[in-house]
Amino acid sequence: MSDISIVIASHSGYGHTAQIAAAVADGARSVAGTQVHRVDVASLSDADWELLDAADAIIFGTPTYMGTASGAFHAFAEASSKRWMARTWSDKLAAGFTNSGSMSGDKLHTLQYLALLAAQHGMLWVSLNLLPGWNTTTSGPQDDNRLGFYLGAGAQSFNDTPAVHDADLNTARHLGRRVAEHTRIHRAGLTAAAH
Repeated sequence: MSDISIVIASHSGYGHTAQIAAAVADGARSVAGTQVHRVDVASLSDADWELLDAADAIIFGTPTYMGTASGAFHAFAEASSKRWMARTWSDKLAAGFTNSGSMSGDKLHTLQYLALLAAQHGMLWVSLNLLPGWNTTTSGPQDDNRLGFYLGAGAQSFNDTPAVHDADLNTARHLGRRVAEHTRIHRAGLTAAAH
């Protein structure tokens, strides 16, 4: 089977979300035969749009600002309306991740926004499928999915440091790997159905 293509379409205002995008990419690349591309939605070229259109899966990423995706990500979503009208991304797999300075920071709203964007495009959403961590007296902040999200990967980065929590980076790698695995299954199913 030929390689699958995953594009991570993200925006990072202060560098935290870019680190998470890199971890998602690492996780996806850990699945053999996966080509991963990252595009910055704040400065998309025609070649970037072509990568998105040709991808088997798109993983959306954005910081959560004021309870929703960043302005740059919203502008990208609006610019994707030509693809929406042509159904260009229909039946591609999709997933998402977000980051904010607070433990909650209304990240769930951002993940819901990303899932809704994917649904409008007719895409198939891949959830995190990782049980929540740090929810018992014997667990701790080193647990994967320590913030307890299901819809996608959520991360928390303190506003006064460039570092991203290791557990959140591990969770992001899990998301990338899961999307790549399911993209391979999806591609195999489409190939089998065509014969």
